[in-house]
Amino acid sequence: MSQLDLSARTGVSTRHLSYVETGRSRPTRAMIERLAAELEIPLRERNELLLAAGLAPAYPERSLDAPELLAVSGALQTILDAHLPFPALLLDRWWNVVDRNAATDVLLAGCAAELLEPPVNAVLLTLHPEGLAPRIANLGQWRAHLLAQVRSRAARTGDRRLHQLADRAAALPGEDAGRAARADVVVPLELETAAGVLRFFSISTAVESAADVTIDELRLEAFYPADEATRGAIAAGAQAAARR
Repeated sequence: MSQLDLSARTGVSTRHLSYVETGRSRPTRAMIERLAAELEIPLRERNELLLAAGLAPAYPERSLDAPELLAVSGALQTILDAHLPFPALLLDRWWNVVDRNAATDVLLAGCAAELLEPPVNAVLLTLHPEGLAPRIANLGQWRAHLLAQVRSRAARTGDRRLHQLADRAAALPGEDAGRAARADVVVPLELETAAGVLRFFSISTAVESAADVTIDELRLEAFYPADEATRGAIAAGAQAAARR
């Protein structure tokens, strides 16, 4: 976005924006908030902008089990449970697993025990040769998809930990990215299991009205069957488990 575009969208003159950029003018809290909202800057970085301007941070970062967050954390838990029999994970900013439902066991089967010791990083677990990687039929394609997500978030936030995660994930062994099949409308995760190859796609959900850093950084990753064979295999597995 150009300075002129930002000026038009926020109602702040290009001259004043230029003065702020060069340090000739100190922005007010209201101006920082207005610019940050227009640029869709995450709350953690908004706090850093406020601190850089000599202002107190505006957004708290509470523990997920804090009383103030119980309504949201309870709602997220409800979504995880309601998504059964399909897998769903709750991830933080750095792709660490905060919570998951029981259906994710099908994803984690066969992973090395040390990779499942908390904190579990979903990206590293997925691409590690002792994690999911050997069972992902389209590893190159899924690897490219994950790395692109991490690098995009790292570039957007400037987060050092995300850049380190991208480097660690890219250093793991893996084949070159494969081409998407012409029939695919999303990038699928093709996972080899005892029930055959299961194909999933994922939908990421966030709390768009977050005013707390912890909540702002949570993403609920829900996996859905990408074909009827997968849907049938998951349903059959759930029915068998219910009879036991």
